[in-house]
Amino acid sequence: MGLDQTQEREELDRVDLVLPGKQQDLIINVAKSAKNPIILVLLSGGPVDVSFAKNDKNIGSILWAGYPGEAGGIALAEIIFGDHNPGGRLPMTWYPQEFVKVPMTDMRMRPDYSSGYPGRTYRFYKGQNVFEFVHVIDNSDSVRSTLVSELGTEFCKESEFSVRVGVENQGEMAGKHPVLLFVRQARHGNGRPRKQLIGFKSVILSAGERAEIEFELSPCEHFSRVNEVGLKAMEEGTHFLVVGGDSTQFPS
Repeated sequence: MGLDQTQEREELDRVDLVLPGKQQDLIINVAKSAKNPIILVLLSGGPVDVSFAKNDKNIGSILWAGYPGEAGGIALAEIIFGDHNPGGRLPMTWYPQEFVKVPMTDMRMRPDYSSGYPGRTYRFYKGQNVFEFVHVIDNSDSVRSTLVSELGTEFCKESEFSVRVGVENQGEMAGKHPVLLFVRQARHGNGRPRKQLIGFKSVILSAGERAEIEFELSPCEHFSRVNEVGLKAMEEGTHFLVVGGDSTQFPS
């Protein structure tokens, strides 16, 4: 299922985020009639609101293939039947259908609670979503900050450190897995990002194999943010390093 160039292409913007035509009804009926849970393959360039499929117990998996090209059929077959085990992450938040009410010309990143504006991108969006990177809790508070320029080059250099993340393939076949490292602050709100991607590396592991991924971090670069006047500043308080989801996080 999915979209084609009659819905999305250069100089043609989509007007909604749901599947066109009777696709939703077809998916629901096929899934209901199948003996076993089905795999839903979606072809599209952007996100689609498939909340109905996400919550359907008759749909075992959802595979987003983008527009894979002439070798896409073979690639999808190899993935579905287990000949290839790739790793991948959604490169954007998948918004629900109600997000079309947000004017396309309103490009503010941060949410505006007074008007109900939900914000944009995984860093600030606070509305409902179909799929996202991770989930964090938000609360508002004010903290003191210091400009990175005032900290000095020597301090920034001496504060650099490395992080090692253990990864183990607990499956029965070799596969590729992207390890994503985020940072988030214990305190949120007041224009701070909900989270920030600061590093990612992919690793290919055989069945049962374990490896360590190392990230080199600089607090002056990775733990700072641009303040209201356009200067990099580091705020006081606890920062959490998050691997994948919030279930694995380490204070720094």
